[in-house]
Amino acid sequence: MFFKHALDAVTATITNLIAQGANSRMTDKQFLEHEISRWENSPERMMQIKGFLYFEGNHDILYRKREMIGENGDLQEVKNLPNNHIVDNRYAILVNQKANYLLGNPFVIDTKNEQYAECLNEVFNKKFMRMIKNAGKASMNGGIAWLFPYYDEDGEFSFRMFPAYEILPFWHDRDHTKLDCAIRLYLVIGYEGTEAVTINKVEIYDKSGIHRYIWEHGVLTPDVDNPEKNSDLPYLILEQPDGTRIAYNWNRIPLIPVKFNENEKPLLKRVKSLQDALNVMLSDFENNMQEDNRNTILILKNYDGQDLGEFRRNLATFGAVKVRYDGEAKGGVETLEINVNGDNYQKIIEIIKKAIIENGMGYDAKDDRLSGNPNQMNIQSMYSDIDLEANDMETELQAAFDELLWFINVHLANTGQGDYENEDVKIIFNRDMMINESDVIKNCRDSVGIISDETIVAMHPWINDVQDELAKLQKQKEEKQKEMELAYNPFNPNPDKKDKPDDE
Repeated sequence: MFFKHALDAVTATITNLIAQGANSRMTDKQFLEHEISRWENSPERMMQIKGFLYFEGNHDILYRKREMIGENGDLQEVKNLPNNHIVDNRYAILVNQKANYLLGNPFVIDTKNEQYAECLNEVFNKKFMRMIKNAGKASMNGGIAWLFPYYDEDGEFSFRMFPAYEILPFWHDRDHTKLDCAIRLYLVIGYEGTEAVTINKVEIYDKSGIHRYIWEHGVLTPDVDNPEKNSDLPYLILEQPDGTRIAYNWNRIPLIPVKFNENEKPLLKRVKSLQDALNVMLSDFENNMQEDNRNTILILKNYDGQDLGEFRRNLATFGAVKVRYDGEAKGGVETLEINVNGDNYQKIIEIIKKAIIENGMGYDAKDDRLSGNPNQMNIQSMYSDIDLEANDMETELQAAFDELLWFINVHLANTGQGDYENEDVKIIFNRDMMINESDVIKNCRDSVGIISDETIVAMHPWINDVQDELAKLQKQKEEKQKEMELAYNPFNPNPDKKDKPDDE
């Protein structure tokens, strides 16, 4: 039996949490409140949130202020200077490159059991392919993402994705392979009368089900303001033929980690300083270009006015100023030019962009190695860094799919579709690498007679369905063989009419 009866289990205490370090005099509720308060504004969670903000283009440069040294030596904001906020989102390019490289093409299910393959294809549909690609992006932004298997309102087996900043896991082991329980903290919009308010909600996932709370001022309050009118719910409720409803739970906590790497560190942590430097350089260059009147320092002699503010206003309004020129006091205006060297900015910007690609382990689509007619070795050299990181990410994804398959097998067994617990299955990811088709086709042609035709067809860049292409080749071969037999048949008096039916 894969499900565990949950009618009495939903009120069970979370004893494993206490064993992980909570004080024996601290209640479970107090322990959870303490852990949520510690984690909610922790640097780790802030970096996870930053990863998603930077991917969407919400960078720190957008909040930068122009400052100068004041009279007391302290920095103070200057509001009368250009303050551009330019974002060149190279980080988002890195995330999209990696996600499309590894997860851009549909993965292949390899199993000898055809019936099992058909069942898996129904689960791993286009909707799931899109979700797993989004989970890959979310794991890069947050270091880890979470998949939640559940049954929707129509009773269909589905998956949801939770970002890293919503889930606080309590791991059973040091290698972070098994969960004792997890806390989900998320925001919803509610209404107090006609005014919209933000509500912090908490869900605790353990083997006894989901426990729902409201999080306010560091205190957990049971959430009964939901359609079920119950703060403790099982993962699944099945309706029996007699109309009764029975609650069941999974034997595992239904949260599957999709890790970006073994350390669960976001990609942004490697490139944030470089991305910020790029935004600053572009913004400062634009500021300097707009400060045309400050590129020229004006030296005043015997100015016929009250202060420099009046001088600037007159210069901007009338394009002229009044100076005194009487006797020994000779007035005038002299200029001191300051030139902005755009070449220096361009060189620094190019260096930063290259550093972002190298530290982010991406590739430059405008690399010099792609000029002319690049060979396959140059292309593979350009993809070497992203390929190395894709290997690490694929290792974590394979572990995630092992967990996914356990829940899928439970679903198939409990819905009467078959018991596939001991079936072997492999998930093969098709990486989206640029190739030189001429080189690959030549290598396929040179391999005829050395390796099987099926392997050669599978490696050909124009083939999508190997079995379909092999069937076409076999049919083509049989038709040619038939034509040759008719053409060289000595009993055929008219070879040119070899296709004419015998009865004619």
